[in-house]
Formats: sequence, structure tokens, C-alpha cells
Amino acid sequence: MLAIFLINSWMVTFCSIMFMVFISMLSFNQYFSNIMNYIFLYNNISLLLVFLSILLVGLCFISTPENKKPLYMMCLLSLLFILIIVFSVNNVLLFYIFFEASLIPTLLLIISWGYQPERLQAGSYMMLYTVCASLPLLMILLYWSYNEGSFMMYLSMSYDNFYKTMSFFVYLAFLVKLPMYTCHLWLPKAHVEASLAGSMILAGILLKLGGYGLIQMNYIFNISGDKSIFLIFIMSLSIWGGLLASLMCLRQVDMKAFIAYSSIGHMALVIVGILNDQVWGILSSIITMYAHGLCSSAMFCIAYYSYMKVRSRSLMHMKGLLQIYPMLSFFWFFLCSINMAVPPTLNLLGEMFIIPSLWSLSIMFIFVMGLMIFFSGVYNMYLYTSINHGVYSKYMLYSTPMNKFQYVSLMMHMFPMILFLKLELFFFQKKYIVELQNQCFSVLSYSEMNLINKFLHMKMIMLHQRNVSIKLLLKTQHDGFY
Repeated sequence: MLAIFLINSWMVTFCSIMFMVFISMLSFNQYFSNIMNYIFLYNNISLLLVFLSILLVGLCFISTPENKKPLYMMCLLSLLFILIIVFSVNNVLLFYIFFEASLIPTLLLIISWGYQPERLQAGSYMMLYTVCASLPLLMILLYWSYNEGSFMMYLSMSYDNFYKTMSFFVYLAFLVKLPMYTCHLWLPKAHVEASLAGSMILAGILLKLGGYGLIQMNYIFNISGDKSIFLIFIMSLSIWGGLLASLMCLRQVDMKAFIAYSSIGHMALVIVGILNDQVWGILSSIITMYAHGLCSSAMFCIAYYSYMKVRSRSLMHMKGLLQIYPMLSFFWFFLCSINMAVPPTLNLLGEMFIIPSLWSLSIMFIFVMGLMIFFSGVYNMYLYTSINHGVYSKYMLYSTPMNKFQYVSLMMHMFPMILFLKLELFFFQKKYIVELQNQCFSVLSYSEMNLINKFLHMKMIMLHQRNVSIKLLLKTQHDGFY
């Protein structure tokens, strides 16, 4: 932020962001993070989301190089500072304060750099939903801290005697932030009216605050391990809502509303994975949050680039881009393929790892998830064919080819996807690593015992057949002698 006030240079600000990306990648080192654990809450999920926050803010500067106003850069950098504090702080009160403070720069990005007069209504919807849902959480956190005598997240013991009636308000603040279906009306409005940077930050990071908060609250209050009727109801509503959101994508005409409803469907799997409180569910949720943060941000980015070429977000007017902008169509195909979770993307790993977690609940969850995956492929193929195939509209305005910064922005969204080669980054607590290792060891031990038993059984059969053959041979020789 000093670069804005002292130097007022876009290049200095961008270089500072890239340096922070490098430092956040250095924090993945175990020894470096162990030193910082005494001050901040540094685990793998925190470091991963901090890295994602810094990267996406840097990509916002790359994607909009024409906007070099100091107020714009100050909004992005202040939002980045707030996000780093939220993902790093070890104090529940500071976590709540900065969790709510992240709404202020986001609201400024929507109101100040939005496109339509309806952006005021969209900002009001976002503030009304999120603030009203999170106010009871403040009272609960203060009550919990009073009983524990500490505001620390991991230095205090889990409060197992927490009132079950309050669990709804603990979940509500983060389910609205994700958002869960029935609490989602603010998200399409905010995305449609937000600027490019606002949509990238909102889809890439701010939705992940809800998942991160659910993980932390589960650790503090331990309220998702009992599998109560209320918890099963929330998971059922989430996954059915994800299916309905996937179906609603097929009815959308606006590109940004289309991508927003797609995000609701993906976040439904995150909710179910976290609330099930099993190792495969937690792991799949972390992978899905990271992959969706990059993919959805890239989708809004390429939607903005297509809008700049056509000057319309309507799928009815935007047709035939393959004939005019073939490279733009290539990136559309690549990103739609990632969004529908084709191998070997991280989205596919997230969906695969959640299957054992859903299987432990009910086979109906597997059935609904299968429908979600099917319709995910359908609406992504529909989006690609609607934009790139067909005869281009006579209302289309011809523009210049894609610029270099647009190529760089889209490629830098795809480059961090190679983290699927280092999956241990997605484990954030030691107990989950131990549990996963124990499960794998049990499976291997069970398989090994089965092989040993089968080998011994086959050996006994062979010995038995050998004894029978020897007896028959001796009997034949004995009969021939007499």
C-alpha cells in the first residue's frame, strides 16, 4: 500500500504483489511455517488460501492494466491485507472482525466500478444477507471465549457441551457466505453487477471464507461429528440445492449469472464434505475450494474478455466466436473442460475423493451427486457451443485481437493447477494425515491378509491333492503286487 501513496506506480504495486506470491510459496516449507505458528495460525489450508489470495489479487492487476487509479489499487490491496489476516489469525474475535471487514472493499468494488445502476441493489443484497446471518455468530463466539477463558483457536480445548440449538447460527454465517442454496440470491446479483476484479475476488476467494470458517468452527465446537438430524438435513438440502443450481444454469442467458450458479453447484460439494467430518470429505473440500477458486476466476476473466469483443453478455447475441477469435475459443474450451472436471484436473480429484464420504451417509447422496456431475458436463458443453459455434450475430461489434496481458492472465490461472502433483499441501491437520494413513494401512493390511489366506488355502489344497495322488499310486501298486 505504500507504493500507492509514495510512488503511485502500477508497476511497483504489481511487483510487490508478485514478491508476496513468492513469499507465500516459501511458507509451504514446513520449517519456515513452524516458526510462524507461535504468532499466527499457519497450517496447510491457511497457507494455501493465503497463496490463492495473493495470486488472484495479482491477476486482478494483470487483467485490468487500464485501471490504474489509486483508489482502485487501494481497494484491492486493503482487501488482500484483510484476507491474509483472516486466513492467518489465531484469535476468534479478530477472525470475526476481519471476516466482516472483507465486505467493505468488496462493496466498494461493486458500487464504484460496476456497470449498471442496479449495482446499488446488488451491494445491499450482499450486505444484508451476510451481515444479518453473521451477527449471532459474534454472540456465540463471545460466549464461547468467556467459558474457555481464551480467544485462541488451537490453544483452547474443544467445547463439547455446546448447546445444540446454537449450532444453526454457527453454520448460518458461513452457509450464507459460501453460499448454500436458498441463501444464494445475493450471489448472482453481485456477480452480474460487479466489475471484473470484483467478480474474480468474490468467486475466487470470498466464497472460500465460508468453507474455511466451517472447518475452523468444526474444530472449535465439534458439532459436526454427531450426525444429528439437523446436520443430515443441511447436507441433504445442500446437495439437492447443488443439483437445482446445475439445472438453473441451463436457463440462464447472462454469462456471469451462468458462472455464478455454476459456483453454487460446486460449493454444495464443499458443504457436504466439510460437515460430514471425515478425512476424505475434508480433503475433497480443500481441493475443490482451491480448484474452484482458480477456475471460476478464470471463467469470469474470459467472460469479460468476450464481453469486450462483443459488447454483450447475452448468450443469444454471442455466437460464432470460433470463426473470428479462435484463440479465445481455445481458452473457452480449456476452461469449460476444467469446470466440468475432466481428467487430470484438480476438480476431478475433488469429486472423486468425496465419493467415500458420501457413501458412508447414504447411497442417495451418490445418486444425486451423479446427476450433478452429469448436468455439470451438460451445461458446460452448452455454454461452450452457445458462445463459439453457430453463425455470429449481426449485432456483434468487431474488435482487436486478444492482447498479451489477456494471454498472460489466463495462463497464470491455469499454471497453479499443477499443484495436484503435490497433494500433501492439501492436508491441514496432523490428525487427518494419521487417520488417512491408518485407513490406507488397514486397507493394505486387509489385502495382504487376504493374499496370505488365499495362498495358504491354495497350498493346503495342493498338499491335499498330492496326498490323494500318493495314496492312489500306493493302492495301485499294492493291487498289482497281489
